[in-house]
Amino acid sequence: MKTKTQSRYLDMIQGPEHVKKLTEKQLLSLAGEVREELITKLAKAGGHLGPNLGVVELTIAMHKVFSTPKDKFLWDVSHQCYVHKLLTGRRDRFHTIRQTDGLNGFALRTESEHDCYGAAHAGTALSAALGFCAGRDQRGGSENVVAVFGDAALTNGITYEALNNIATTTGRFIGILNDNEWSIDKNVGAISRYLNKIITNPGYKKMHGNLELLMKRLPKGDLAVKLGQRAEEAIKGAVSDVSLKQREAGDGIYGRGGQAHSVIFEELGIEYVGPIDGHDLPLLIKFLEYAKSCDHPIVLHVLTKKGKGFQAALKHPEKYHGLGPYDAKTGETPKGKPGEPPKWQDVFGDAMVKLCERDSKLLGITAAMPSGTGLKMLKDKKPDRYYDVGIAEEHAVLFAAGLAAQEYRPVCAIYSSFLQRGYDCIIHDVALQDLPVMFCMDRAGLSAADGPTHHGLFDLSYLNCVPNVIVMQPKDEDELVDMMFTSSRQDHPTFIRYPRGAAEGVKIKDEPEMIEVGKAEVIQNFQRDGRKRVAFFALGNMQSLAKECIAVLGEEFDCALINPRFVKPMDEAAHEFFAREADLVVTLEDHVIVGGYGSRVIEVLHDLGVKTPVQRVAWPDQFIEHASGNGDLREKYGLTAEAIVSDIRTSPDVAAKDESSAVA
Repeated sequence: MKTKTQSRYLDMIQGPEHVKKLTEKQLLSLAGEVREELITKLAKAGGHLGPNLGVVELTIAMHKVFSTPKDKFLWDVSHQCYVHKLLTGRRDRFHTIRQTDGLNGFALRTESEHDCYGAAHAGTALSAALGFCAGRDQRGGSENVVAVFGDAALTNGITYEALNNIATTTGRFIGILNDNEWSIDKNVGAISRYLNKIITNPGYKKMHGNLELLMKRLPKGDLAVKLGQRAEEAIKGAVSDVSLKQREAGDGIYGRGGQAHSVIFEELGIEYVGPIDGHDLPLLIKFLEYAKSCDHPIVLHVLTKKGKGFQAALKHPEKYHGLGPYDAKTGETPKGKPGEPPKWQDVFGDAMVKLCERDSKLLGITAAMPSGTGLKMLKDKKPDRYYDVGIAEEHAVLFAAGLAAQEYRPVCAIYSSFLQRGYDCIIHDVALQDLPVMFCMDRAGLSAADGPTHHGLFDLSYLNCVPNVIVMQPKDEDELVDMMFTSSRQDHPTFIRYPRGAAEGVKIKDEPEMIEVGKAEVIQNFQRDGRKRVAFFALGNMQSLAKECIAVLGEEFDCALINPRFVKPMDEAAHEFFAREADLVVTLEDHVIVGGYGSRVIEVLHDLGVKTPVQRVAWPDQFIEHASGNGDLREKYGLTAEAIVSDIRTSPDVAAKDESSAVA
């Protein structure tokens, strides 16, 4: 019973043990309170609203049945673990999620003992959970391991690699397929529910021999018998097939409904149960109790509705999957300010459409991120030139390689951090064969609110060592379009990296221009008036920071500013010329310091016998945490004009020149 000082059940919950004390009726009230908490608290700074509204009942049921931290929950991607955080002692800090020094937006081992495994990329839950099961079995443990994975994870190859190994590795494994794309058809949902009540009943095995008779009374039962399917598969197939609305016409009983999942799982030795209404809390608890009692691997197919409880999220599920601030009552999001620069992704998307209009061989490929990459514009205007391969980055790279081998010009639009998943394919299939695939790497640099799993800080390091590739970064949106145009004319793999968010506000030319590959651009030359000389080589979006530094240095230093454009091949002549002229070289990059652009500059100058000292401005050799914005992290790690200028002024190499000049 609620007290006067605690008006909500949610306020009483300090850990999952308190969830177990609530009655069924109280749990239903708790679900409503959790939804209210999600909607109101995320409105200020944003977050993954839609997915979490969809798993409220499921998460409550999981904590009702299982006992973390002894039992282990693994979340595929884990952007849907906000409810889990609310129920595991983090409610008081929930308003800080995805903000500086606040809760992480994903599961994080260092944040709570209830987060047994961190994640943020798709397809990892089943393999990791199987590792937990094997470890439990090795030591003779008794804990339950539950992996929650979405229907989108079934487009990912790692998921199938795990499924192939589950039944031969462990006898106890619980998977929950959180399917938020398909909804339950009310007319046959009752049959599905009735059938699964039979399956979960201990008397199920006793009536196994009579299933064929029961099957004939269900829709499509006679047809299933005639086709000679196993009795239980036939029933599940028939029911699932008509339970899910999204099907291809004419699919028959071999359609894309629940039967497809049933066949996949059960042929791999995993019991399949479903589909189950993911918002029927009492029913979920019953099925989870059954799964807990199983002495064999099992997958529960749970149907949820993304955005449930918030009309705006239901109406626009893609937008409310993850978003910034919004109005908690209406769902409206702030409108952009007049004259605000376009987002880099939108510049890319618009350029793709225009380039495809002039080049019939150009094709766009995304790995389930049409809006995030900007390729939705191509999808809308030239759908025949657009491919979405699902969350399958390895396949995307190989698919592009096959197209390139057929004299097409594929463009893979994949976030920098996600392209890491296709690295072997980049080397073995694209670079080794020197195929003209263009990779446009959005989110290259910080993705502050998402944190270390989404920061694109490693691409230069993993590409610098690969032969045949061309790697570049534009200083503004006009140069991005020029680089895309230039890349479309190359006979080698090309990689263009650019950051998240707004571009620079530079007007884009009516017609793109070719850029000489490997040629840097001099923005500002030395005055050569006797002052100490500092050469700034600022890659891409770091140009603005370099200009801030030059402005602060004022009359004290003679500064040159170079736009490198290309990291590979590098303009060695330009780097050598300005390095020999300078007293100090400063490189700036939105990338980790090890193996990046600055490291490459040091190598080149060393090989050329240039001894001018190099000061690298980059992110340190560690995983960078999340924050409210990039500015907070730049301040913390010294990527600010003030910090850079201070380092320049106190540089022993510059000071040594001062002393030698004074002696002379």
